[in-house]
Amino acid sequence: KYEFLAHYYEKHGTPLRARLFGNIARLSRLGCAVAPLANWAQGLGISRWLLDRFLGIDRRRALPEFAGQTFEAWFARRGNGRAAAKHGQVVLFHDTFMTYNFPAIGQAAVRLLEAAGYEVVLVARECCGRPMISKGMVEQARRNARINVERLAPFADRGTPIVGCEPSCLLTFRDEYPDLLKGPEVLKVAANTFLIEEFIAQAREAGRFDARFRDGKRQILLHGHCHQKAAVGTGPSVAALRLLPGAEVSVVDSGCCGMAGSFGYEKEHYEISMAIGARRLFEAV
Repeated sequence: KYEFLAHYYEKHGTPLRARLFGNIARLSRLGCAVAPLANWAQGLGISRWLLDRFLGIDRRRALPEFAGQTFEAWFARRGNGRAAAKHGQVVLFHDTFMTYNFPAIGQAAVRLLEAAGYEVVLVARECCGRPMISKGMVEQARRNARINVERLAPFADRGTPIVGCEPSCLLTFRDEYPDLLKGPEVLKVAANTFLIEEFIAQAREAGRFDARFRDGKRQILLHGHCHQKAAVGTGPSVAALRLLPGAEVSVVDSGCCGMAGSFGYEKEHYEISMAIGARRLFEAV
């Protein structure tokens, strides 16, 4: 798909909406810089009408709000509260949504990894390139991939795990990067990259995961992410969640949520995205 789109857009030009979604990291950085104003503007009916009318972003969809403090800013201001690194370092690849929209996910990941006995490290990374790839912007994605591999390769050389929370983002390292780039460095980075639940399950199996959880009966329904199910499966997620004492974990037979990146935001896809979600997932939720 992305190869076709790259050729098609090279001939016909890349639409503005595709460029916006492809460069969502840059757009989100700007949004966070003026978060109160940007979030206020997003809530206005006129803003949704304009996005719908001129960009084809369906007005019935609410775009994610921007965080007042980015995850990177929170991490930099933590001071000396980091746990002792009994089991060494782990690189947390902070994706765009974690950084600019949902920092609480990154904060929770840091606390969990530190409680497990690891020192969490961030790198000065670029967007993984997944949004660009999905919109046929292959050369921009290749540039980002090259920068990320250069900055992560020294950690991979030392055997430092690289983990992430967003499947589409992280699995780009293992799936598309070896297509976009050549050389031993990209293969080494790909082999040393794990979804956080994969890392937890493997570390626990190896006796290198010290975190302890509070008791409490919990019922947990897991909706598997499409990239996750295709490339990894939900087994590691289930194994990680079952570390919680008293947890009853079951996987929802839900298929796709219907959003599929920017697909569910696009006006021409809204109805089918809702139909996909309504097939099984909405009822389970």
